[in-house]
Amino acid sequence: MNKKQNVLFLCNDNSARSQMAEGLLRSMAGEHFESLSAGLEPTDAVHPFAIKVMDEIGIDISAQIPKAVDIYLGKTMIHDLMTLCDKAQSTCPRVWPGTPFQKRYYWPVSDPGGVSSSEEERLEVFRKVRDELKVNIASWLVEVQEHSVRS
Repeated sequence: MNKKQNVLFLCNDNSARSQMAEGLLRSMAGEHFESLSAGLEPTDAVHPFAIKVMDEIGIDISAQIPKAVDIYLGKTMIHDLMTLCDKAQSTCPRVWPGTPFQKRYYWPVSDPGGVSSSEEERLEVFRKVRDELKVNIASWLVEVQEHSVRS
């Protein structure tokens, strides 16, 4: 039996981008990958707008919680690491203690939580980020599939 590969989405707060990415990958290919997320400085809760825009596409992330990256460091084999913000990209360890990954990706995605405007405008920003993450994940899944066919 093949064990699922661990994919970690990492950003600063682990409240929106990485939480949405975790839910998206679980929905799109959860039978093949263990979808994880973490933050360098996690907040107390997942952003309610992230929960709302994911619910709009039928993905429930309301039970997910922000986690610090150190719960995985040196403890969990990470096969693929996706950093979603500049801070995570610049400060995340280049070597994952005891667990070399196959690949590291940098997908800079704007922080939707930092927008201050009307509720509808903020929701639109969250939707845009969700959709951008979905495209990135779909492209990555094609790349992974093509690589496994060639191997």
